Amino acid sequence: MSTYYRTKGFVLSKYDAREADQIFDIYTEDFGKLKILAKAIRKIKSKLRPGTELFYLSKVEFIQGRTFKTLTDAVVIEKFKNIRNDFEKLKIAYQIIEVSKSLIKGQEKDEKIFNLLNETFNKLNNCSLFIVHCSLIYYYFLWNLISILGYRIDLYNCAFCQKKLLPQKLYFSLKEKGIICPQCLSPEVPLSGTETGKKEVSPEVIKILRIFLKKDWPTLLRLKIDEPYKKSLKSISEDYLFYLEEKNQSQTS
Repeated sequence: MSTYYRTKGFVLSKYDAREADQIFDIYTEDFGKLKILAKAIRKIKSKLRPGTELFYLSKVEFIQGRTFKTLTDAVVIEKFKNIRNDFEKLKIAYQIIEVSKSLIKGQEKDEKIFNLLNETFNKLNNCSLFIVHCSLIYYYFLWNLISILGYRIDLYNCAFCQKKLLPQKLYFSLKEKGIICPQCLSPEVPLSGTETGKKEVSPEVIKILRIFLKKDWPTLLRLKIDEPYKKSLKSISEDYLFYLEEKNQSQTS
């Protein structure tokens, strides 16, 4: 007799399998990230289709088979309509999904990750400000996910000498996995796949990262972020994400 498992989950991705099946990546509240097979779901009359669209938060039911977990029911809880009806918000949602698929590995329950996904999609769905502030939600999610996964960088002390960081010219160092002060600056060998092993980062960008990790969203929404700081935030975020992705690939290969 099959055991039925029920939980809530966010649909991260789906791809076709066989003639009418699909396989879903769903981050669930009770089991972490799961790969679940939905049989015959691409048929028009499938009862599973309404609850399995990308970005949906759904109540799902499945059974454990020999090879795959098989979806038996899916009822939508939240569709996040404002995201689906706004192209810019939709792009941000895809960014959140892609980094989730990239960094979250294996089946392991993590309430903090589930809550972060829930919080982030609700903030994006309800964001009525300029898209520049909505776009910060992606970085808010990225740096908090990095923190939950154990890769948080120290934003208050130099990664090399451990002295308190002062409001001066600072550097983001992949080699030291953190921020280094100018006194500790030394030549570095670039990491594979990155343009440079270190990048200058202003105290203002460090403050933004601190606000992310404090989860101080009201303060974040009041910020006026100049274009150079936006570019710097984007640059160091991409570098660190690439480094973590390469690290994950080397561990699983």
